[in-house]
Amino acid sequence: MRSVSLLFVLLITIVAACAQKPPRYAGPLSPEEALASFQITEGFSASVFAAEPVVADPVELVFDEKGRIWVVEMPDYPDKPARGQGRSRIVLITDTDADGRADARAVFADNLSEATSVLPWKNGLIVTAAPDILYLVDSDGDGRADRRDILFTGFFENNSEAQITNLRLNPDGWIYASNFGQAGTITSPLLPGVTVYVQGADFRFRLDPPRFEPAAGPTQFGQAVDAWGNRFGTHNTQHINQFVIPWRYLHRHSHLRSAGSIVNTSNHDLRMFQLTPAPYWRATRTARRQQQYDEAGSGRVEYAEDHFTGSSGGTVYDGDLFPNRYRGTVFTGDVAGNLVHRDSLAEKPDSPEFIAMRPFDETEREFLASTDPWFRPAHFTVGPDGALYMVDMYRQHIETPVSIPEDLKEDMDFYAGTDRGRLFRIAPTDAAPTAFVPLHEASTPDLVAALTDPNGWRRRAAQRLLLERDEPAAID
Repeated sequence: MRSVSLLFVLLITIVAACAQKPPRYAGPLSPEEALASFQITEGFSASVFAAEPVVADPVELVFDEKGRIWVVEMPDYPDKPARGQGRSRIVLITDTDADGRADARAVFADNLSEATSVLPWKNGLIVTAAPDILYLVDSDGDGRADRRDILFTGFFENNSEAQITNLRLNPDGWIYASNFGQAGTITSPLLPGVTVYVQGADFRFRLDPPRFEPAAGPTQFGQAVDAWGNRFGTHNTQHINQFVIPWRYLHRHSHLRSAGSIVNTSNHDLRMFQLTPAPYWRATRTARRQQQYDEAGSGRVEYAEDHFTGSSGGTVYDGDLFPNRYRGTVFTGDVAGNLVHRDSLAEKPDSPEFIAMRPFDETEREFLASTDPWFRPAHFTVGPDGALYMVDMYRQHIETPVSIPEDLKEDMDFYAGTDRGRLFRIAPTDAAPTAFVPLHEASTPDLVAALTDPNGWRRRAAQRLLLERDEPAAID
């Protein structure tokens, strides 16, 4: 009788095991395993520049004039934290043993609400953290920000994928930020009584002296600026838009009929060459939507994979390490497709517009694509060494929950991966390393001379330092 009972228990166990469904979503890879999953254009290689626990949830990386490496971490994503309970951080990472990989971190500022972007300014950092743009300063030299000044406030703050971000210093001397066209009445303690309404626009400002106004847009998460100040942006399926006419020319007075200044400058369709299958939730949601479109006879087609849907981090390559034909090209990640796309830019004849084209050697592939569905290339920057640095947020899911049906969210952990994150350095395989030359102690004539440097990072850093110093001698 006992043997029969044991047999019955065994059969029940086997049936239960067979009934278990395989997991719908893959698990994470180690940094080295993730690196091995990359398929990159011939002649280039990627290396791990930093990874957890040195960085976690990174969304932006910048180098300052001293060569310090600042990383924005956004563990808040994708939910809005309660007021005063933000978890975003700004960290300083360091390669202490000079082996090419950061191995130490120091928290400069924490308890920020959904911080997304930083820009060095006068020994501090300008930070976007909706509803504010802040200025953080370490005034006592202990490595922690002890001043948090509000520069501007009033920005939209109810969707982390559509908030103020992407601080970029333009050659015109203004700092531009992506606002995704969200409504907001912007004020500043620097200019009491002045208000600016930014619905339908991006945002730009100066601090020398203070000024702020709407800018042509909108961009979402990705704003590329070339050597001449032309601006390009990403917007979900539109991986490269150009903002041809400045906002101020189209809005001179209330009776001027405004025209759009945005051009989708891509000459190729939404097709991309993805190596990962669509996740279960996206494939299911797309099938449901397509059924609705078909029943309504709309003729609309929605794609779950192999088409741009999560364009992010568009960046113009203006370094001096890549071959010349790469100069001026735009790198854009697609966080849903787990890949990096590249566009060559050509001027359209007799027009201020550009044409964005697939390079001849990437017509049937991407510059970089991964088989790892956790790979989320959210941002890029060109470093002082001319290499392209790529920020991988590394999350199992990267989508706002408000866009996903409730039943599909039941087995989704939107915070899976919040303890992980990677920074990769991309360079030609035969490129020799270059020594870093700091600029913070450079003379005014040396900074002016650096404005013609072939390395875009040096040009931008020199321009910013000249604006900060405000020395009349620079004009001569």
